[in-house]
Order: sequence, then C-alpha cells, then structure tokens
Amino acid sequence: MRGWLSGMTTTPLPKALDENGGSPPGRATRAGGLLPADPVLRLATVLTAVNSLGNGLYFPLGVLYFTRIVGLDATAVGLGMTVAGLVGVAAGVPAGRAADRWGARRVGALLWGGTGIATASYVLVGSYAGFLVAVICATGLQMASRGVQGALYADVLPPATRVEARAYLRMVTNVGMGAGGALGAVALQVDTRGAYLTVIALNALSFAGPALLLPRLPLAPHARERAVPAAGAPAGEGWRAVRDLPFLAVTVLNAVLVAQYTLSEVGLPLWIVERTTAPRWTAALLMIVNCALVAVLQVRVARRASRVPTAVRAMGWSGLLLAAACAVYALSAGLSPVWAVLSLTAGAVVQVFAEVLSAAGGWTLGYELADARAHGVYQGVFGAGASAGMMAGPALVTVTAIAHGALGWAVLGAVFALAGLCVAPAVRWAQRDGAWRG
Repeated sequence: MRGWLSGMTTTPLPKALDENGGSPPGRATRAGGLLPADPVLRLATVLTAVNSLGNGLYFPLGVLYFTRIVGLDATAVGLGMTVAGLVGVAAGVPAGRAADRWGARRVGALLWGGTGIATASYVLVGSYAGFLVAVICATGLQMASRGVQGALYADVLPPATRVEARAYLRMVTNVGMGAGGALGAVALQVDTRGAYLTVIALNALSFAGPALLLPRLPLAPHARERAVPAAGAPAGEGWRAVRDLPFLAVTVLNAVLVAQYTLSEVGLPLWIVERTTAPRWTAALLMIVNCALVAVLQVRVARRASRVPTAVRAMGWSGLLLAAACAVYALSAGLSPVWAVLSLTAGAVVQVFAEVLSAAGGWTLGYELADARAHGVYQGVFGAGASAGMMAGPALVTVTAIAHGALGWAVLGAVFALAGLCVAPAVRWAQRDGAWRG
C-alpha cells in the first residue's frame, strides 16, 4: 500500500477559512520552508515521510524475499497474498462501522500497530504455512484499515480542501518511497538474507509513529458536530452503504484500477527477473521513477479532479493509459539489457500518469457519492473495494502477464481500459439514484 498516512492533514486550521470550514483551495498545502506552516500538517508530513520510507525500502524486494530467500514458488506467493487480501476485504466494512462507533483515530491506531507487529514476523518465516500466517495478519490488517483511513480523512480534513490535502501527503509519500527505493536498490544488489531481513525490520518500525500519534489528531469542526449522532445511529442505517448499488458499482470499478499498484510491487519485479534481461535493480529504479513523478504531478492533478465531472474524466483516461503501459511493458521481453531498461522505464512513466489520475478521481468520487451521515461505513465499503483490488492484483498479474507474456499483458490492459470507461455510466447512475443522500 502507498503509505497509510498519505493524505492526512488538518487542524489547527488556518485563520482564513472558507464557508465550509476549510482553508481556501491551494492554501491547505502551502509550505513554510521545507515543511508546511501548519503544525498538525507538519507532524502528519513527518509521520508520512517516515512510514513511506519504510514502505519504499520494502516494496521492490518484498516478493523477492519470499521467492529468492525463503524459497517459495512465485505463483504460490501471489495466491497467498490473494488469500490475505480476502481477509482484509472481509474485515473492511466492519472496521469502517467500528470507526463510526468508536472513532477512526482509535481504531486506525490499533490496526496500524498490529500491521507493524505482523510485518516484523516476516523475519521468522521459513515455510509456506508460516508465510500464510504472517501475510494474512499483515496484509489483512493493512487492507482492513483502508476503510478506517477513509473515515479518518472525513473526520480530520476540511471538506473544501480534502482532495488537495490528500494529494499533498501522497506527494510526500512518494518522495519518501523514492528515497526508500534508492536504499532498497542496495539491498537488492547485496542480495543476502541479512540485507532482506534488515529491510523488513525497518519497514515494521516505520509503523510505530502513526500508531502512537493517530489518536492525538484533533477532529475538524464538521466531524465534531456529527460525532454523537453517528455513534448512536440505528443499526440498519449504519449499514446503508452495502445496499447502495450505484455506489457499489463505482467502488468495483475503482477497485479494478487500484489493482495497478501491484504492477510495481509484484508484477514488475517478477517480470524483470523471470522474463527480461534487465538487471534486478531495475525494479528499484522503476519505483524511484514512479515516486518522483507522482511527487511532481499528484497535487496539480488533484486540483483539476476535485469535482465529479473532472473526476470521471480522470478515471476514464487512467484506464486507457494503463492499457498503454501494459503494452510497453510487454515489449521489454527479449530485448537487450539496455533496451529492456528503457522500455520498462517508458512504461513506468505512462503508468504514473494513469496512477495520479485514478487516485485523484477515486478520492473525489469516494467522498462526493457517499452519504455524509454514514461516512465510516461508506468509506469502509470503498476501502474494502480498494482492498479487493489489491487482493486480486497479485494473482491477476501472475496469471496474465507473468504466466502468458505479451498475451497476458494485452488481457490485463483491456481490463484496465474497460474499467476506466465504465466509470462515467456508473456515476450517472449514482447521481440519478442519489437524491436521498445527505
């Protein structure tokens, strides 16, 4: 996952507020020096940077640790990650409901702390059974936290600047991951058990700060006003999101596009090692390229996709660009090392544009199409959908691109393109059916 804290910001609010309780667009992310002037946003930035540094260290070599060091089969690892994702999907909606009842900050801290402990247990894995236990705990907790993450954003971010603020901290996330990826490249070249275990331990430690400090983040004014009614809402009303078919349709389409993240984290490392002549460090290089470009582009794109019509267009273009990236990745097989690296890098650049578009569009649609009276469970559903995309991603990439080469990449690209183009009719359905939302 691209940094659980990416997108967290808020109080104390700046003095200049708009009528919705948020700072004017463009001001929420204005920095004073190297860090934002707002003290809470500055703290969130530091926490995000620390956590994303750990994630950046781990992502380029996580799947390779289990295949090269532990000695597990690549397809078995992908399927194990899928099983872990199923646990996360199953827990996502109840976790969002728990956030409505007991507070997103408290529930999020528990899930985040548990993720760190479970991640540390990777160093003890010596068999497939041990791998399953560890990855189910770590990935399950992390994916279950997605809905709580969305509810937290709804509680601590002023609505007027929510998408832009999330984009800013996602930029911070990618800078941290880029720096971590550069250090991860060293571990990839060393390629020893000790190097891999060191990276795993550092990644686990990077979860400690957010787990301890999340409960201290103050609620935004709009969240304080509805805190008591939300906690006492009738049980049937609290689960309304699972019956909102148009919202579920948008959630599913977003989940398909979210699966793109497994290209960088699972698909490309395996593709590079098993199907191309590119050196192993290319996986880290692609992560650095991704992080650097996202850092440059994400806030700008978010400002242009903060309304439903522009978000819909962003999602459509994202699907088409992902299809193009898949085609370019497929070309890297059979090329010389230099040309393979260039082809993979070109595909990574195209994928970055798809990524920033789908991220901004998904944030906007996830909030704008939800019922504000039950944000916890709505964001739980939307987060569960994202978890499903992440869950299905490893198996989807391995059974298509890794198993079947160019044909598999073509199938994967077609799936992405279709999902992006279907967002527009799904959103129209949601808007026609959404008069009852508050």
